[in-house]
Amino acid sequence: MITQKMKYALKALLSLADEARRPVPEALTIEEIARRSGTPKRFLEHILLEIRNAGIIASTRGRSGGYQLIKSPETVSISELLRMIDGPIAPLPCLSRRAYQRCEDCKDEETCRIRKVFADVFWSYLVLIESLTLADIQRSDEVAQQLLRA
Repeated sequence: MITQKMKYALKALLSLADEARRPVPEALTIEEIARRSGTPKRFLEHILLEIRNAGIIASTRGRSGGYQLIKSPETVSISELLRMIDGPIAPLPCLSRRAYQRCEDCKDEETCRIRKVFADVFWSYLVLIESLTLADIQRSDEVAQQLLRA
């Protein structure tokens, strides 16, 4: 399950990605991102800082300053964003590739039935989530909007 913080990050990034598509994109202030994404402003500052530090967005100071998407939506990996915002995405610590930890109560990972079942489900999920980008979410949103207009 993704956290509310991750949902806010995605909504903010989608707002910035939509702005980047305009003929003359502008930097968006935190206030404008909050308005467009329906995200509380007080949470955005920290979230945008994390995303900026990851090199996905840039910020400029000054009167016409704000935030802009600097990576193409096709290159913004949802799984990397999930890990950055929410931490490890594996359902069990012994299944994590980047934050592996042996389960305290496990005698043998090879014969652990709980690990086996969750591993099968997790690897299927991982194949899907690792292929997902910000552009995919943008496209799914466009399809939904078209269906609502039909």
